[in-house]
Amino acid sequence: MAHKQARPPSQQTLRSVSFVELRQSLPSEIAVISPFVDQLIRFIAKCRDQEDSGPEIDIALREALANAIVHGNQEDPHKRVYVRCRCTRDGEVSITVQDEGQGFDSNAVPDPTTPENRLVQHGRGIYLMKTLMDEIRFEQGGSVVYMRKKPNAGAAAERKAG
Repeated sequence: MAHKQARPPSQQTLRSVSFVELRQSLPSEIAVISPFVDQLIRFIAKCRDQEDSGPEIDIALREALANAIVHGNQEDPHKRVYVRCRCTRDGEVSITVQDEGQGFDSNAVPDPTTPENRLVQHGRGIYLMKTLMDEIRFEQGGSVVYMRKKPNAGAAAERKAG
């Protein structure tokens, strides 16, 4: 009996389904952030064609993971961070990052753009995520962050022409 080896999905395969999703569980270690984000951005690039929002998603994802690991899980090696990334056929990307921490009140985070907070060395992650993504919301008491990036204009124009 022949055994087929699994192959990564081709562009044609990705276009034939309404979405593709990747789920990953990560240890609460800062060192895993860069390799994981690099891998996930390559996954997203296959879904979104080549465009310029990759760096925005990259930075927002790094901030969300750092917050989950450092603030949520307090770098506890017994706790995990769960990531779900969904890319739709039209190029929309939604990412959910969940930690096992106690959560927090996202409304209580100081605005880093006010004069009294401009020189503070921390507290810009949530601001960056909100600025770089099209939608961001905190769920389950702050232990889950949901981020969404709308389809890119280039891919939308290409689909209308095709």
